[in-house]
Amino acid sequence: MHFTRNATGLVPRAARKELAADLREVFTAPDLESAMRIAERSTEHWQPRYPGVAKLIEDNIEDCLAILAFPSAHRTRLHTTNGLERLNREVKRRTRVIWIFPNRESCLRLVTALAAEQSDERVSGKRYLNMEELAEAEAEEKAGGRELAAVS
Repeated sequence: MHFTRNATGLVPRAARKELAADLREVFTAPDLESAMRIAERSTEHWQPRYPGVAKLIEDNIEDCLAILAFPSAHRTRLHTTNGLERLNREVKRRTRVIWIFPNRESCLRLVTALAAEQSDERVSGKRYLNMEELAEAEAEEKAGGRELAAVS
């Protein structure tokens, strides 16, 4: 989202929807190879009219696509900041009640306790990410690498 926002800020309002659609196509690609192909095509498309946008895409898109290294089930959780935003809302809600802390340490204790509570919920309660899926993906990747080594 931030990359798209920065990129669309470099073009006039009339071209923003088109650029956003191009970048959305890159970010919704099923794998890294196809995403990079789409990004290259997008860079070529924007180069004549807006070379700054083309350079931004060319220089930074690979960093934005690092999430594609994870299993697809993990991507929806990892590309959002919902967990962090939820923690920030909870800290704001709890600190608003106290309003004035006697010192910095008391505020730090409260925020640390809230963070520890969130961590405990993730460990003992509902799983945020299924690590078995990650292990399976790594095993498949290693098996695929061995097959490639055997062929060559």
